[in-house]
Amino acid sequence: MAQSDPIYLNIEDSSKPTEIESYCMGCGENGVTRLLLTKVPHFRELILMAFECPHCGMKNNEIRNGSALAEKGVHFECHVTDAADLNRQLVKSDSATVIFKELDLELPPKSGTLTTVEGLIKSVMEDLAGQQPVRKVMEPQVYEKIESVTQQLSDYLGHRTDFHVVVHDPAGNSYIEKLNFPAEDPKLVVSHFERTHADEVALGMVAPDDAEDEDKPEGEAAGVIRFQANCSHCNAPSETRMHLMNIPHFKDVIIMSTACDQCGYKSNEVKSGGAISPQGRRITLKIVDSEDLSRDILKSETCGLVIPEIDLELHAGTLGGRFTTVEGILVQIKEELFANAPFMSGDSAVEDRKSQFAHFLAKLDDVIEGRAFPCTLVLDDPLANSHLQNLYAPDPDPNMTIENYDRTFDQNEDLGLNDIKVEGYEKLAESEAKVEE
Repeated sequence: MAQSDPIYLNIEDSSKPTEIESYCMGCGENGVTRLLLTKVPHFRELILMAFECPHCGMKNNEIRNGSALAEKGVHFECHVTDAADLNRQLVKSDSATVIFKELDLELPPKSGTLTTVEGLIKSVMEDLAGQQPVRKVMEPQVYEKIESVTQQLSDYLGHRTDFHVVVHDPAGNSYIEKLNFPAEDPKLVVSHFERTHADEVALGMVAPDDAEDEDKPEGEAAGVIRFQANCSHCNAPSETRMHLMNIPHFKDVIIMSTACDQCGYKSNEVKSGGAISPQGRRITLKIVDSEDLSRDILKSETCGLVIPEIDLELHAGTLGGRFTTVEGILVQIKEELFANAPFMSGDSAVEDRKSQFAHFLAKLDDVIEGRAFPCTLVLDDPLANSHLQNLYAPDPDPNMTIENYDRTFDQNEDLGLNDIKVEGYEKLAESEAKVEE
């Protein structure tokens, strides 16, 4: 394969698997293993493996996730109450753990699969029923417990009991379908988390005997820092560059940029590097012409974005930090919607959800192309780390209002500020020590 050829190809009729002669565990003869590295909707990059033995007829197939690990792990919790929830499509990678909370039933990581919540329950019931005749004779107590679990799973399928299903994936490559996209799904809670050292060992990111990195003192930025990573599009090795710089009349920011020489993919992200502001900031811009679309915008990772005219609402953390223009960030939002909403297109998409999603994208295109003026752009950043260009500086901008506000208790809690005590902590430690004595 030439160096410029992509590793993972889109599935098409011309795609041919690689055939490898393999040992058959059933009869001891040689069979054939077929490997196909491909891109499949919902699963991104996949390695499809199928084994067949012509001597004994033994067959086996497996799916491996070939995409790069996400920046953080992902945790889905879905409240299932009706048939629509059972029909939610579900992608489970080979590193994901599935939990049925009410049953206290945990399924450890195994081979990846693409199914529905209903299909997942049926596969669990089939696995549990496999050895039941033997257990009934050898282990009657275990048999009764499994029968009870199977009956409760059957109640789930018959809509007789509400339940919660959890998918916990340190690799970040699993997914549960969102209904009524792009609106919020009240039955689905999605959160991201930092991997533990044990997670990194299980994923093969570090060797088992590697000690966790010790804290290092912060120093001055000497220039551009370079480190190696994998391209999120073609999975080829690429270089990420990071630089700390000061923006006049604003704050220190960390600029990160990735460019892949293999496929040409480029991305950039901006993170705040200054002190925490005492108040949050809400910036409201009335977009009246194409000049407003060309304004520079610095959106931090804690900033939410709202365009009420088209029912667009991005919560804090969506898109991460970005330094671009108003038009550029709207284009990036559209691209991210396509990338992160795989069940809204293709053969698996439900028609009414597909048309609803297409209507929303049409309204977003109207704003990008300047056909929906005037409209309102709101940036709400509880840490005041976001910035929108003032075209009339140093005079006030007639189309832009800036409002500083006190953060709520919940906002401080989400940001981890309620537990920070920077004054009088010595006395607090002394009082706690006396209480312990």
